[in-house]
This record gives sequence, structure tokens and C-alpha cells, in this order.
Amino acid sequence: MLRKVKVENGFIQGLPAADPRITAFKGIPFAAPPVGENRWRAPQAAADWEGTLKAFEFAPISMQARPGVNPDDFYSREWHVDPNVPMDEDNLYLNVWTPASHTDEKLPVYVWIFGGGFQYGYTSEMEFDGERLARRGAIVVTVNYRLNVFGFLGHPEITAEAPDAPTNFGLLDQQAGIEWVKRNIAAFGGDPDNITVGGQSAGGASVMHQLTAPQNEGLFHKAVVLSGVFANVYKSGGIPGSGRTLAEVEEAGVQFFEFMGVSSLEEARALDGEFVREKLLEYQAFWGPVVDKKFVMGNAFELFMENKRLMVPVLLGQTSSEFFGVPEVSSLDAFKELADKLFGADADEFLKLCNFESGDFDTIKQNASIPMIEYAIRVLGKANADTGADMPLYYYNFDPEIPGWDDPGTFHSADLWFFFETLAKCWRPFVGKHYDLAREMSNYLANFIASGDPNGKDVTGEKMPQWNPYTLDAPYGMVFGDKSEFVKEQPNELMTFLVNQTFKNK
Repeated sequence: MLRKVKVENGFIQGLPAADPRITAFKGIPFAAPPVGENRWRAPQAAADWEGTLKAFEFAPISMQARPGVNPDDFYSREWHVDPNVPMDEDNLYLNVWTPASHTDEKLPVYVWIFGGGFQYGYTSEMEFDGERLARRGAIVVTVNYRLNVFGFLGHPEITAEAPDAPTNFGLLDQQAGIEWVKRNIAAFGGDPDNITVGGQSAGGASVMHQLTAPQNEGLFHKAVVLSGVFANVYKSGGIPGSGRTLAEVEEAGVQFFEFMGVSSLEEARALDGEFVREKLLEYQAFWGPVVDKKFVMGNAFELFMENKRLMVPVLLGQTSSEFFGVPEVSSLDAFKELADKLFGADADEFLKLCNFESGDFDTIKQNASIPMIEYAIRVLGKANADTGADMPLYYYNFDPEIPGWDDPGTFHSADLWFFFETLAKCWRPFVGKHYDLAREMSNYLANFIASGDPNGKDVTGEKMPQWNPYTLDAPYGMVFGDKSEFVKEQPNELMTFLVNQTFKNK
């Protein structure tokens, strides 16, 4: 087994995972500490080290609200369980799980980007253990990045100092991590020409940004977007606060500096990181990706629609209970006005599909409710075909019964336990059907990482249900219910209407 490897900055020693056929390397620096003069600056090259780096423990998490302190918080029960997890501004580290015994094995590589609304999250979350995917022959790399105001501040002085990288430091960290993998993964037995980048929630949105960053051409070869592409037909914009222009964020940065009691970038960089974190929490503002026209060229969803993206296979989907778009109106008259505004001459068809004539306002709004991620994916699927992109999209819907006293449904992020096959780490009383489903989902993901096609055999030797690409003629997807099933079912009439309207109005 590869327990000791040499990368560009020196030697690294890892430890056997629970399965001794896998070696885990934790806390590998891929960039210089983003502190002092490197705060609010694009990631800089990591320094060489003497001797052998003992990569035995996860590095500190990025600066954020302290996880695990509220037992009533849903995700504090689910996986943010440790309020004592180390936290530091020096946090640009990654982790590698490899099954390789030799450096020349050229194994496929999966680079994972965690979610958390760009405000929190970390690679050491227990659901992200890469061992189970590594047992299927993939090298798994989890990359940390700067969050919130540390990762997405803008300020006129920063722009003047570094006009080519004025903000989006968190996204640049991710890119630097992928570039490090490209340069170094062969030392772990990986293939630098077979890299898949995946993420969930804000991590999935990050993948969309990486897919649509023009300087990433050739950097990776497949993408996985789990619950990471959103569109609300009834309301413009994506994640609130995200996607602001550089000028808007520069002004917000000036105001934040004033809130911290400083008037210059030099003074702000001299502040203690913990002080900045405390002021961030007190300020209560969202800091996320910025349309800076350098790395983020625009709305990633719209850029993908226009084929302004890396032309690679994409696997994407959602959980069945998350993020529904509902018209934000309070009367029948307002509902009709919104229909007229959005759909013009086709408003009557929309009203009919919502059974507007019934006069039951609550039911009408419920009829109009639409899963935002499914809608976004179907729009991208149609755009992928209409614009002649010859790259497959694989669509899934995660819809099993999730056990627990809280009766959570298929909550946002529930599929992470399954794709990483880490159910045994969860408090929920999962039973055999859940473990069977997780094994299959992890199989599909590992196959996609290897070849861009999720299909293959289970460890039982039986062929898993065929998962075909999403096309206009066959707009179908894999349903991960109590078992895996490829469901050949057309979207409902309202979904079809809304998707078609999206293109009609362009």
C-alpha cells in the first residue's frame, strides 16, 4: 500500500483507513496559509517542508459559526456534532483516500467540494469519509476553502491591488485544490487525466462555477452536481445575496470595514482572525460568489444553458423534499396578475393547469408549486439538447423512506449518507434496504467517476438497473427509492409548460 508518497513540496506519510487496503492522507497543504498579507488574496503557492509530513489528522476547519453548539439544530444532530472541532484561518488543506499500491495505477480521481451555503461546512464532516468510494477503485480528494467574508469579500483596495482576482477567494481555493490534484495525484496512484469534480448544495453550486470558469478548460473531465443548481420560475435570482456584482460587493466591503472599525485594507489584514469572525457573526450578512467577470462570468445556470461551460459529462439531481418554488402572492387577483406578467398570452393555459377556476386559493398555490432543482435540471437538459451539446447528462431523484423520530422526509443533503455509503456513522436507524440502496448509489457514482457512465454491475455480480442519459425524447431519470429504478415517466404538464416557457421567453 502507498503509505508514503512524494509530492511537489515534500514527502507525506498517511495511515491505513479502517480498511487497511486504503491509505488516508489528511491535512495536506495545497496553498500557503491565507493569513496576514494573504487574507483576501488569491491562494498562493505552498512552501516546501523538510522531512516527512505526518498527514494523520484533518486540518482545522475554515472560520465560521461554531458547529454543534445547538442541540436543537437539525444539522447539529445530523453531522455537525463536535463543537470542539479545531477552527483556524490557516485552513487551505486537502485530504486523500487512495486504494493504490503503486504510483503507476492511473486510478480515477474524485475531487469533492462540500456545501454549507458558502457560510459554513468542512471536509472533516463524518458523512464525507472517502473510504467506501476508494474501496471501489477511486481516489477521493476532499478540498477545503475559505467561506463567508473570508472567502468572498470585495473592496476597492483589493481590486486595485489584484484586479485579476478581486474576490471569490473561496472559489479560487477550490480551483487551486483541483490544480494541485492535477499536478500531484499521480504520486497517489491517480490519473491526472481522469478527474471528476463533485459537490452538493453550495458545493454543487461551486461545481457549476468551476464548470463555467473559462480558465478551467482541461482541468477536469466530469462533474457531479448534487442539489446544486437552482431556478425559481416565479422569482428571479438564485441563493439570496449570491451573484452580486463586484461594485456591489466592494461597497459592502467598505461598510464591513467601517463596522470593524478600520478604514484601510492594511488595517483590516492586521486584525486578528477571531476578531473578524466575531464581527462577521455580529454583522449577519451573506457573503457568496460574486460576478467579478474574472472567474465568475455571470449566472452559472444561464451560462450552462448557453453552453458556455466545460463540455464534460454531468451527473446531477435532487432529493424529493427540497426547495419548492411557490408564487409569492396573497390573493387570487395577485395570482392572475403574476400569471399575466410571466406568461403573457399563455397565462390562461398556466391558470388552467393550476385549476384556477376552482377558486380555492390555497389549493391553486399548491398546484403551482414546483421543485426548483428538478425544474432547473430539466431546463438544462433541454438546453443541452437544443444547443447541440454532445455530452451526456444523468439525472436522479432521491426518494427513499428516511427513518428517525423527527420524520424528516428526504431532507436536503440526506443523499450524502448514501452516495458516500457512510450510513453506519449516522444516528438514524437505517435497515437493510437503506444499506442496499447506499451500496448501489455508491456503485453508480464510482462508475461515473471512472468512465463518465454510471452503469455497471453490483458486487453481487448482477447488472444494476440501466441508467440512461437525459434527453428530450427520453427525459427520464434514476429514482433512488427503497431501491434503484430507472423511471420512464414524462414530467407533469405544469413542469413541461414551465420548461417550454423558459425558452419561449428568451
